[in-house]
Amino acid sequence: MNIDLSNRRALVSGSSQGIGLAIATELARSGASVVVNGRSADKTRLAAASITDQLPGADVTAVTADLATAGGAEALYDLVPDLDILVNNLGIFGVRPVLEIDDDEWRRYFEVNVLSAVRLTRIYLAGMVERGWGRVLNIASDSAVVTPVEMVHYGVTKTALLAATRGFAKAAAGSGVTVNSVIVGPTHTPGVETFVADLVGDDLPWDQAEQKFMREHRPNSLIRRLIEPAEIGKVVVYLSSEFASVTTGGAIRADGGYVDSILP
Repeated sequence: MNIDLSNRRALVSGSSQGIGLAIATELARSGASVVVNGRSADKTRLAAASITDQLPGADVTAVTADLATAGGAEALYDLVPDLDILVNNLGIFGVRPVLEIDDDEWRRYFEVNVLSAVRLTRIYLAGMVERGWGRVLNIASDSAVVTPVEMVHYGVTKTALLAATRGFAKAAAGSGVTVNSVIVGPTHTPGVETFVADLVGDDLPWDQAEQKFMREHRPNSLIRRLIEPAEIGKVVVYLSSEFASVTTGGAIRADGGYVDSILP
């Protein structure tokens, strides 16, 4: 299957590292013009440069903006008024006993994990509908379906993102625009390495720590390893293409079989 996204412009929020950077890289590899985003100007420029180093000739733009705020979303729109593909990847997570999560932390998680996606979708969806083509992809998590006891606030925000996805897909019905979520399973990123160390200790070599984490904390995984970010990027590329034209309003699993259900 040859996926060609030439003449498509894509934005990946929170793409200066981790899964977001991998998604941006795979979109660029498929020919899309890609906007890389982050809060740090230096990190965002370095991320864009890392893509062009791998893919000479790729059309990559670095835009610094805090998309967890309304002002950041507006500033981005001023610089990038039209998109064909919007990937709402920005998100935060962390371990916290649920009884210790205060109102401010709940609000911060909703601002970053839910409202950042809602704002950008609201800003860009109308133009996609008017042009008769577009893709909106919200990067969710297995935690949306299997709420993790160690970070309930994260799971709740990802559940909300699934519902928002379905609602926006209905708003785009019949337009040629698709709106989907990608349910991402446990993935190998620097942030997850820290998370793993918090749960299993930092005295083990990485391969042993990963195995212990999967065995003790993610035993439902059918691939029995962490997913590599590029594997998520390839799923996003497919959903961004013409091949996925009948897939909308869905929660597409890229979770390594972690969610123990035949449906999300």
